[in-house]
Amino acid sequence: MAKKGKQYIKEKARIDRNKRYDLGEGLRLVSECSYAHFDESVDVAIRLGVDPRKADQMVRGSVLLPHGTGRTIRVLVFAKGQKEKEAIDAGADYAGGDELIEKISGGWLDFDKAIATPDMMSSVGKLGKILGPRGLMPNPKVGTVTFDIEKTVKEIKSGKVEFKVEKAGIVHVAVGKVSFGVEKLLENIRALLEVIVRAKPSTSKGVYLKSIALSTTMGPGVKIDPISVRNMMKLG
Repeated sequence: MAKKGKQYIKEKARIDRNKRYDLGEGLRLVSECSYAHFDESVDVAIRLGVDPRKADQMVRGSVLLPHGTGRTIRVLVFAKGQKEKEAIDAGADYAGGDELIEKISGGWLDFDKAIATPDMMSSVGKLGKILGPRGLMPNPKVGTVTFDIEKTVKEIKSGKVEFKVEKAGIVHVAVGKVSFGVEKLLENIRALLEVIVRAKPSTSKGVYLKSIALSTTMGPGVKIDPISVRNMMKLG
């Protein structure tokens, strides 16, 4: 395990490891414990009461964060003809067809999100082994395989993020920057939770939001009281 620095240890000492904080208090604490010389991202980890090994308990989707992520997202669109022009006009950083597929096959990956029109997917599918492991493959389940290029590009540029439950039943999402302040971060997290709650599989039994933790890029984590969050979201 990597050795933690003196500043990390100092900030960690401010956090009561036996306490579960309410969401607002937890956000204030992780923000105060941020010490890097850059605007750190704020991340949320949510453990769900699902078994991702079962196909009918996979939780994934996307959400448009009200205040964005604070990051500049480079968007690539696989499209031809008018849809390629529509992509560029909407603010996509790259758009095209076979020439982009060939470029990516050669190792180029200077983008953060990829969108494709449905008619391009037979060709884009050849990039599955390259894009899939990196989370860059367009997917209709999260709205990145679509003919509504203008809307999708603008949403991603504005802060639309994807989420997918991991093998351990945890969803990790970056919900903004420390500089956003508590209120904006709280609104982003609430928007995320509302979508995750709606995505609850019908086969999931018992407690759905089991635990929540917050952290910044460099700072220590803070555990959040899941009961207070479930009450806020009106869950059992």
